[in-house]
Formats: sequence, C-alpha cells, structure tokens
Amino acid sequence: AQTTDKRVNSVTGELFRRYPTPEDYANANIEDIESIIHTLGFYHAKAGHLIGLGQALSERFDSVVPQTMEELVTLPGVGRKTANVVLGNAFGIPGFPVDTHVMRVTGRLRWRSDWRIRRSDPVKVEKEICACFPPEEWTDLSHRLILFGRAICHARKPDCADCPLAGTCPSFAVA
Repeated sequence: AQTTDKRVNSVTGELFRRYPTPEDYANANIEDIESIIHTLGFYHAKAGHLIGLGQALSERFDSVVPQTMEELVTLPGVGRKTANVVLGNAFGIPGFPVDTHVMRVTGRLRWRSDWRIRRSDPVKVEKEICACFPPEEWTDLSHRLILFGRAICHARKPDCADCPLAGTCPSFAVA
C-alpha cells in the first residue's frame, strides 16, 4: 500500500537474491530487511510482515504459497487486494484486485452503484464488478482498468480529450 510498483520493483531484485526461500525470511534479521526496503513507505511494518510471512509459509504451508483467498489472507501483510493479485497472476485463478485506479475508473464510468461515494468499500466494489463479468476476465480486466487509470483517467486531471471511452463515459469532461 502507498508504494508504486516501480519503487517496489527497484528493491525486489536484491531482496529475492538475499532471501530466496520462506525459511530465509523466517530467519532474517529485521534490520537487514529494513535496510534493503527502506525506500518503501512503512518499511518497518513491511519488514515485519516479510519475516512473519516467511514464518507462516514455513510453519503452516510447508513453504508453499497457498492457492485460496481464505488461506492467503491469513498471511501477515496479505489482504484481499494482494491475495487477488497472487491468485490471478501466479496461479491463473480468477481474482479482481481493487486498487485506487480501479476505484477511480469504475466510479467515473459509473460501473458501480456507489459511484458518488468518495471512499467506497473495495470489497463491495470487487463483488459488484465481478458480478458483471465472467471469472476468466477478472484478472485481465483489473490490469486494464489500472493501466487505463495510469495512462488516461488520471486522478487530478483525466485526459478526456484522448480518451477512447469519451463518447460513452458519463464523466466525460466533468471529472
């Protein structure tokens, strides 16, 4: 949360090289992990979650990442969004991660009943959007909404003039 993919990707190379297995994280020195991920927001908490994640995977899941929402969300630092990313991208199991871009774009397109609400519940948004699409489309749909939100439908100043959805968007030139 609160960290860009680009920033996360800048530290994962060293992190994965130094800690390739769940057991390595479980036995890690928290200060060492913090020194690797210090450029990320909330790095103290994230370092603790990484160690706790390694311990949980080692002790409860035989060092194998679980493949169900119910099990994934029991892991330290893993919520529904992360669990949906793992399910959809690592395992090919339908998942619909809801991030800030998905919230903004689905609201502007009025794809959800609570589009007027500034701080909608991501779980409600996930359920409502997923009810409108077949499961095999969920992961890709989330990716497309995220990319669209980054490239065109920006938070402060959407690029409505170059938007391919301008002709059908209820928020065209209003956002």
